[in-house]
Amino acid sequence: METSEILKKVRKIEIKTRGLSSNIFAGQYHSAFKGRGMAFSEVREYQYGDDVRDIDWNVTARFHRPYVKVFEEERELTVMLLIDVSGSLDFGTQVQMKRDMVTEIAATLAFSAIQNNDKIGVVFFSDKIEKYIPPKKGRKHILYIIRELIDFKPDSRRTDIGMAVEFLTSAIKRRCTAFLLSDFYQRKDFLQPLTICNRKHDVVAIQVYDQRAKTLPNVGLVKVVDAETGHEMIIDTSSKKLRRAHTQYWLNRQQMLAETLNKSNVDHVSIATNEDYVKALMALFQMR
Repeated sequence: METSEILKKVRKIEIKTRGLSSNIFAGQYHSAFKGRGMAFSEVREYQYGDDVRDIDWNVTARFHRPYVKVFEEERELTVMLLIDVSGSLDFGTQVQMKRDMVTEIAATLAFSAIQNNDKIGVVFFSDKIEKYIPPKKGRKHILYIIRELIDFKPDSRRTDIGMAVEFLTSAIKRRCTAFLLSDFYQRKDFLQPLTICNRKHDVVAIQVYDQRAKTLPNVGLVKVVDAETGHEMIIDTSSKKLRRAHTQYWLNRQQMLAETLNKSNVDHVSIATNEDYVKALMALFQMR
C-alpha cells in the first residue's frame, strides 16, 4: 500500500474512531476500568453505595464494622492492545474484513485511552511476537499505531494466543488493562497462560468473527482455503447435512472458548463483522 493511501486511511480511521471515543465512550471507558490501575492508600468506614468488592475484610474483622479500601489513581494507567495478525483475520464476506474491524476497534480503544491520559502499547502476534510497541502517550504515538495496524505484514499466518499472553505477563511489569483482539481461531488450549496473565493484569477479550463462520449459505460447490495452513478443499454447500455440521462445529468452538474465558475470569464480547461494534463495546463497558 502506498504511503499516501495509508495516510488517507489513517486519517479516515482517526476521524471516525476519535469521534466515537469522545462522544460515545466519554466517561464509559474510565468508569469501566477505574480501580484497575489504582494504588491502595487507606481505609474508611463503609457507606451506602460503596462497592462491596472494595471491603477490607481484615480491618472489618478487627473492628467488627465494615471498612472499605480507598484507592488513589496512579498517575498513569497502561493499556495494552494484543492484536492477532494471523492469516485467518484476512477474511470477510459481508460488510468488512475481520482485520478492518479489529483496526477500528483498536483505534477507538486507543483514543479512549489517551483521552483518559493513559499510556497505550501494542503487541502484534501470530504464533510468535511479530512486533511490540511499548506504551506511550499522545496523538502522534496513536497515529503510528493505526498506521501499523493498517499496513503491518506478519511473518507467520498461524495463531498462538497462549504465547501472546505469556509475553504480556513477562513484558509489562506493572498491572495494566489489556484488550485481546482476535477471532480466536486456534485449536491449542490457552487456559493456563490466560489465567496467569489475568491474575497479574486486567484482561478483556474481544472476538471478531464473520457470519459465514457460523452459517454457510446454500450456493453450491465452493472452494475453501484455510488462511492459516493454506489447505484447500471443495465443499458442497447445497448439502443440508454439511451446513448443519458447519454450524454445530462453530457452536462447539464458541462453547469451548466461552468456557476458557469464564474459567480464566476474563470479561469478553463477540462481534460479527456485519454488527455494530459500538453497541457491543458499550455493552462490554456497562457489564464491568
